[in-house]
Amino acid sequence: MTDRLDDQERAALLETGWEMVNGRDAVKKTYVFPNFVEAFGFMTRAAIWAEKLNHHPEWFNVYKTVEVTLTTHDVGGLSALDAKLAAKMDALAG
Repeated sequence: MTDRLDDQERAALLETGWEMVNGRDAVKKTYVFPNFVEAFGFMTRAAIWAEKLNHHPEWFNVYKTVEVTLTTHDVGGLSALDAKLAAKMDALAG
């Protein structure tokens, strides 16, 4: 089981462009791609990593926009798994 992020780890995650979700111990980010195919490709690549980490995002897609929310339900908030998946998603998005 993973532990919740400490204040320093949270600050580092927020410095990468992720934002806290109002009323939840979760972060969110919106990715905008040139078109639907690019957005869907990103989601497919991210899904492979989510499965490898056994940590799955909450996400929403409309056309070229993908909205992602990350939290670890098992610990009731943000964990190292969220930071890992956030970094991987940022890298995949380019």
